[in-house]
Amino acid sequence: QVQLVESGGGLVQAGGSLRLSCAASGRTLSRDSMGWFRQAPGKEREFVAAISRSGGYTKYADSVKGRFTISRDNAKNTVYLKMNSLKPEDTAAYYCAATTADMEDMRWYDGDAYDDWGQGTQVAVSS
Repeated sequence: QVQLVESGGGLVQAGGSLRLSCAASGRTLSRDSMGWFRQAPGKEREFVAAISRSGGYTKYADSVKGRFTISRDNAKNTVYLKMNSLKPEDTAAYYCAATTADMEDMRWYDGDAYDDWGQGTQVAVSS
């Protein structure tokens, strides 16, 4: 089992940027496909972005495409989510998730396909 710890959340004005980090321990992260999900108050959890083990394959939700970038540094056992042009509707708790499945063989957009989750980091975007 891998332990995941998110950081980098905070309060930002609309149009601003944040970079979230997800640091892993307990397992070499290069074996995992990784995803970022978010959950706003009163709403269901939704997919944000996913990245393959090598980092060469990424997918994004339509709502964040062109604004968010997922990346990873396997040497640091860390996955990132750079968020630009933030909007009030991006306000949510953001969670990273890991699975040893190959991203090309799984439902990367489905939270149930991931085995390990972090505790989340809160992002608030003011208008």
